[in-house]
Amino acid sequence: MTDPQGFWSLVLHAHLPYIRHPEHLDFLEEDWFYEALTETYIPILSFAERLLNEGVYFRFTINLSPTLCSMMRDELLMSRYKRHLEKMIELSEKETFRTRSLPFHATARMYEKKLKACREVLDRNHGRILEGFKNVQNAGAIEIITCCATHGYLPLMIDRRAQAAQIRVGADYYTETFGRRPQGIWLAECAYVRGVDDILKEQGIRYFFLDSHGLLFSEPRPRYGVFAPVICPSGVAAFARDHETATQVWSADQGYPGDSRYREFYRDLGYDLEYSYVKPYLHSDGIRRNMGLKYHRITGKVALDQKEPYNPDWAREAAAEHAGNFLFNREQQARYLNGVMGRKPVIVSMYDAELYGHWWYEGPDFLEYIFRKMHYDQKTVKAVTPAEYLQMFPNNQMVQPCDSSWGDKGYFEVWLNGDNDWIYRHIHIITGKMIALAERYKKPGKLEKRALNQLAREVLLAQGSDWAFLMTAGTAIHYSHKRTRDHVHRFLTLERELLGRNLNEGFLKECETKDNIFPNLDYKVFR
Repeated sequence: MTDPQGFWSLVLHAHLPYIRHPEHLDFLEEDWFYEALTETYIPILSFAERLLNEGVYFRFTINLSPTLCSMMRDELLMSRYKRHLEKMIELSEKETFRTRSLPFHATARMYEKKLKACREVLDRNHGRILEGFKNVQNAGAIEIITCCATHGYLPLMIDRRAQAAQIRVGADYYTETFGRRPQGIWLAECAYVRGVDDILKEQGIRYFFLDSHGLLFSEPRPRYGVFAPVICPSGVAAFARDHETATQVWSADQGYPGDSRYREFYRDLGYDLEYSYVKPYLHSDGIRRNMGLKYHRITGKVALDQKEPYNPDWAREAAAEHAGNFLFNREQQARYLNGVMGRKPVIVSMYDAELYGHWWYEGPDFLEYIFRKMHYDQKTVKAVTPAEYLQMFPNNQMVQPCDSSWGDKGYFEVWLNGDNDWIYRHIHIITGKMIALAERYKKPGKLEKRALNQLAREVLLAQGSDWAFLMTAGTAIHYSHKRTRDHVHRFLTLERELLGRNLNEGFLKECETKDNIFPNLDYKVFR
């Protein structure tokens, strides 16, 4: 590409809370992971491998959170996913036959083809999805960044050592997984509070991300708004989200995913067909659930029973049209900003990865079309990673960003309100106890060290922001309450036994089996 007018930086946040229940044959919340693998993570990896093999230039940044990486590396969960995928392939083959004379046949064939393509990607990478992403990163096409260890919400932690533990464990686990130190980090919920960047500096992290107002309300105000990074007093760079590209994709009213040709998320085969037909594909409890095979399109603002049949060709055409429109707007944006700024802007588009594929089924096609059109059809905008932009433009304005998040209303209310405030007294107590234990035990015995490491895992898992978020959202409330209580209970029980020099190795082993995240975790991270 000749000299571009500006740059576009796509940043995807791929994260799920750590959900693993070896004590159950199947578990509803584990399906979140299996669905995201099939609909989001594998399709994103697949199009990245495809573009790389075809020589199409592309760049994007993806945060694969430590909890998500842990699940992708877990033998039990991946074996269960393979079993889930085989059952879905079997169902799709039955559906291809059942719909042979129905208007849903093309869609059924599409599902069969895509599910088998997922299996091919899995087999090609020997069941190790992370190896696939690692290979694309090693080829220089993407940049994988890290996140807080368990997506802990840093502004609501009252001790700097707790914040540091979340960041250090996240960085260390990235190194263990990908064989290099992370250059960037996605702070959980993009939640920033003054001083966090000092901890990032200590871990060698070069940049992080803010929502727009977190940068726009900086002191002093940023000279180039959100279209250039800034440097915090610590020396760490901060990039901010572009509002226009967020609205074009996120907005339910104005965004592309609301087009009538796209797949309807809320109507599913699991509820549409007779119970005897879907029962073999349900969990052992026999309760109906979404199967992921959806045969209707959005159509318009009509009732679910009035939705019209989905047409895969129409949906692909819509994705191509919207990719063209998105790129056209980025070209205009880059030309304008280049003229008024006097330097090449970077337009940072930040999204939850699960938007692409899970919520917006055609999302991965949309992204692939953007990169193809960017490569072949224009010379105005070039895709970059934040690290590449910083290398090209190392001199940036120094500011102090504003405390902020990308949650509703822009600050911390989603994670601290009347629906979830009860959890923090318990989290603060066990966090304080963990810090005290880390200071007290300088040379623990073998069993004591196992207990201390498990205590650290329980604290980290209790700190995950997902539980507070789900309580506010009114989704999986009972499960979120139970997870918080379980981790607090396990911590307090282990702590009491440790201090009483009466460790029950059987209970410790049970905790290690259920909450086996970060096998190489060292409790001293809380010092």
